[in-house]
Amino acid sequence: MAKKGNRVQVILECTEHKESGRPGTSRYISTKNKKNTPERLEIKKFNPILKKMTIHREIK
Repeated sequence: MAKKGNRVQVILECTEHKESGRPGTSRYISTKNKKNTPERLEIKKFNPILKKMTIHREIK
């Protein structure tokens, strides 16, 4: 039976990686409560390609 609730899975993608011109992408999967945070999620995560902490934003 499926769980009922407001938690949804979201994909977080690095914002600085596209501007660097390097191949590949840095993405993370997380969950959020869409009732408490209806806006897009923004979290600082480690980008292994750039080897530094960068801001990752929720994508569709």
